[in-house]
This record gives sequence, C-alpha cells and structure tokens, in this order.
Amino acid sequence: MPEIKIRDGEPMDVAIRRFKRECEREGILQEIRKREFYVPPSVKRKQKIAEAKRRLRRRKTY
Repeated sequence: MPEIKIRDGEPMDVAIRRFKRECEREGILQEIRKREFYVPPSVKRKQKIAEAKRRLRRRKTY
C-alpha cells in the first residue's frame, strides 16, 4: 500500500494527486481491474496463448 506524508502547508488536492501517482507507479489500479471479475482457468490459458501469438507477430514485423 503506498504511503505519502502530507507536507506542511500542502493542499489536499496536491497530496491526493501524489497518492494517485504513487498508486499508479505500484500498479495497484491494474491489479484491481485484473481481479474485478473471475476468469476461469481455461479462458486464462486461451488469453495467454493469444497474447503470446500477438507478441510473436509483432516481433516478426520489426
């Protein structure tokens, strides 16, 4: 969990912006979106294979 210390005289909106930036840096929002819905193992496997094929296709074009 990211933790920020509010500086003296720092407005709350600036502190919130720093907190959001820290959350994004640690990948918390991505993790939340990834776990939002249950994905069965068979679908995970298919997605993993499709992503690997996409990566290979991209490498071949460059």
